[in-house]
Amino acid sequence: MAYELYYWPTIQGRGEFVRLALEAAGADYVDVSRQDDGEAMMTLMADAATPPFAPPFLRLSDRTIGQVAAILAWLGPQLGLSPNGDSDRAWLNQIQLTFADLVSEAHDTHHPVDLMAWYDDQKPEAARRAEGFRKDRIAKFLGWAEQVLDRNPHGSDWMVGDRLTYADLSLFQVVEGLTYAFPKASARVLKTTPHVVAARDRVAAYLASERRIPFNEDGIFRRYPELDG
Repeated sequence: MAYELYYWPTIQGRGEFVRLALEAAGADYVDVSRQDDGEAMMTLMADAATPPFAPPFLRLSDRTIGQVAAILAWLGPQLGLSPNGDSDRAWLNQIQLTFADLVSEAHDTHHPVDLMAWYDDQKPEAARRAEGFRKDRIAKFLGWAEQVLDRNPHGSDWMVGDRLTYADLSLFQVVEGLTYAFPKASARVLKTTPHVVAARDRVAAYLASERRIPFNEDGIFRRYPELDG
């Protein structure tokens, strides 16, 4: 039975973290909303026995799970993208939740006041929020990821344990997103995080395919040149 992924069909957004795990594992899955423009997604949100607050969510048979970290914590052991021990899985989940904080902060650089308003309606506030994010927060998050890699007793190739986990895929995605949205600021920070730079993804075929939606200015990581520097 194929996994069913539900997310907005025209952006990477938070759904990309789940897609990367499914793609890296070679899992059988259907990206449902890219086939029906989100119709089934909205129906399931309204009717599911355990209704998700928002996409992305994953469905398998009669099980529906929302929230990226919860999806990956459930999916990781099934796909071989989690370590075996409970304590290591808790650490892995902690890393993923920290990346979720980064994603939220990156989003708020262009929507710092009102999530439902246009970016053009909050440009002065966005400029101030982005300045702090560039100067302090990118370095704080990527510096922490550098420490995680450096202190892994199994070596700095992986964030947890001695093989690929979904945390490595998520690190790849946040670096890709930051590099797209803040190319100048991210380049400065990445000069100081060699282990983060050296991390390699395992989804080259997916990245080269039409299944990989390009970054755009409707997603979480948006390139507004006036916010970079």
